[in-house]
Amino acid sequence: MTQRSHFTAFEGQSRLASGPLAEVALAVKKAADRAMPTPIVIFDDATGRPIDLDLRGSDADIVARLPQTPNIPEPTAEQTAPRGRGRPKLGVVAREVTLLPRHWDWLSAQPGGASVALRKLVEEARRARGDADRNRQARDAAYHFMSAMAGNLSGFEEASRALFASDRRRFTELIAAWPHDIRDHTVKLAFSDNAG
Repeated sequence: MTQRSHFTAFEGQSRLASGPLAEVALAVKKAADRAMPTPIVIFDDATGRPIDLDLRGSDADIVARLPQTPNIPEPTAEQTAPRGRGRPKLGVVAREVTLLPRHWDWLSAQPGGASVALRKLVEEARRARGDADRNRQARDAAYHFMSAMAGNLSGFEEASRALFASDRRRFTELIAAWPHDIRDHTVKLAFSDNAG
């Protein structure tokens, strides 16, 4: 699944900026320079979680310090170790898999062996569950965001239940009285495939 690299900053209950991380970071820096006492929080729209950035220095300094590949974990020592045989151009990574003997027997009987069979099974599952996985990730991102920004607002608990029950109509009714930027962003995260 493609990782999104879209971020949104809130100044209090109002949306300050939304877009690529560099644009949002510079907008936050500009707003912070106004010496406003209102807290500013930046959210990763892919996860709905707040992120911390070092906003010291010039605009160029800030942009230079930003992560180059947001949402992608740093490679482990195992992944960066020199490789032997295999398909390095495909990005194949060796890891341990624990299966029952009957599973290993079935895998080794498949054309191409265990690795080929496992890759085919994973791709088939990704195709079959793609929409469900995207919906779950969107729901989780909306929940993380609304917990941070609306956890003390009226109807939060019931709205959470409606969100996890995938009851969009009830959910939108329950959050209708929330501050409009928080409400709109929560709905965008919960029900948009591209939250950005």
